[in-house]
Amino acid sequence: MIRKITAILIMSILLIGCGGSKRAAAKKKLATRPAKTYENTNKTDKRDTPAETSVETKKAYEYSSFSSVEEYINHFVPIAKEEMRLYKIPASITMAQAVLESGAGNGNLTKKANNHFGIKCHNWTGEVVYHDDDEAGECFRKYRDPKFSFRDHSLFLTGRSRYADLFDLEPDDYKGWAKGLRKAGYATDPKYPQKLIAIIERYAMYNYDAEILGTKVRDFKPEPSDKVVLHRVVKGETLYSISRLYNLTVEELKKNNGLRDNTINVGQQLNVTPQYNGF
Repeated sequence: MIRKITAILIMSILLIGCGGSKRAAAKKKLATRPAKTYENTNKTDKRDTPAETSVETKKAYEYSSFSSVEEYINHFVPIAKEEMRLYKIPASITMAQAVLESGAGNGNLTKKANNHFGIKCHNWTGEVVYHDDDEAGECFRKYRDPKFSFRDHSLFLTGRSRYADLFDLEPDDYKGWAKGLRKAGYATDPKYPQKLIAIIERYAMYNYDAEILGTKVRDFKPEPSDKVVLHRVVKGETLYSISRLYNLTVEELKKNNGLRDNTINVGQQLNVTPQYNGF
């Protein structure tokens, strides 16, 4: 009887020791498991989502300010060209909208949400932010990475029937696209087409379309126009930020609008007509 009890005790000690070893091994394995890599949390179709960004290159896509409109354009135009190849939206239009809607990457909404096109929620299932636009506290889409904003812009235009007529235009008809976007309701600003066209022509963005289409790259300067381009001031903008958007100096803006100081008000209309002398 004593021998039987002793055998049971020895077996129990061995089993406890074996279980402890297994738990220790499991903890060690968990501790050495590689960390989960960066993922896209925006709820879009993975087939239409750009390739994921690795942990090593993630920092390259975090928000950073741009010292000029040209720097912003050079940074993002490769993405606009790729979107044109895939979705037939003129790269010139994509870039001009991005420049205008994001304040060349320095707008408050872009800083908060990597939203470069001012796209509102519209049944969006991803992250959101609230931002004052036409009304206070409107809901806007938020992106982990700027490139997802560019892709979502393409999906937004190709996925809605009201923009279907735009794709019947010639792929380099940036003027038709600019007017069609306004007509289809993309923007409420009546001067939206003129603003896009002015940006495209000022920075020769029509050449991005030519590069993708394999047509002749044009080298010309737009003729001076009688048309006045107006900009409606929104919350957070300054004369300096607006001057950079239209490639003007603060002094030119003040002269265009008869301003004696740098004070401007939300809703104020500013004359931002390009100054072609010395373009």
